[in-house]
Amino acid sequence: MSAFSSIRPSLRLATVANQAARGFSSTAQRSIARMIITGRLAAEPELHATSSGQEIVRYAVGTSHGKGDNRQTSWFRVTSFVPEGGQRDYILGLQKGTLVYLEGDASLRLYEDAEGKKQSNLSIVQRKPPSPSSISFVRLTRFILIGSLEVLRRPQPALTEQ
Repeated sequence: MSAFSSIRPSLRLATVANQAARGFSSTAQRSIARMIITGRLAAEPELHATSSGQEIVRYAVGTSHGKGDNRQTSWFRVTSFVPEGGQRDYILGLQKGTLVYLEGDASLRLYEDAEGKKQSNLSIVQRKPPSPSSISFVRLTRFILIGSLEVLRRPQPALTEQ
């Protein structure tokens, strides 16, 4: 007899409940690609305007893996549609080298460059942060939580010799 025999009826009920809940939904089920990235900011985040005039925040995050000579860094460009206010100001004030954790929706865009070569671009859009009225900064030992971007560690100031 399996160790899971006693919980199988509960698992079946949970599956049936999930199917029933989805069956009563008025919206179609949506597929999505989501990424979680922990890495360091390549530079200070910047404010840009889209062709329609909407302001967005853009920044790049680098992640490294491997050891010694095999160490490789992957760079991810992130776009955030943070509304004007304290949350945007906070993100724009982060320094290069800040260790961050973020969640974003990922999509792959295929295009032809100026030379006619086919290229691809991974686009990451930071998940929509909560409304300004629901923002709460929670300070833990090394964490500052802010919507879907969390600061894990700030860079150490450079020592100046006198």
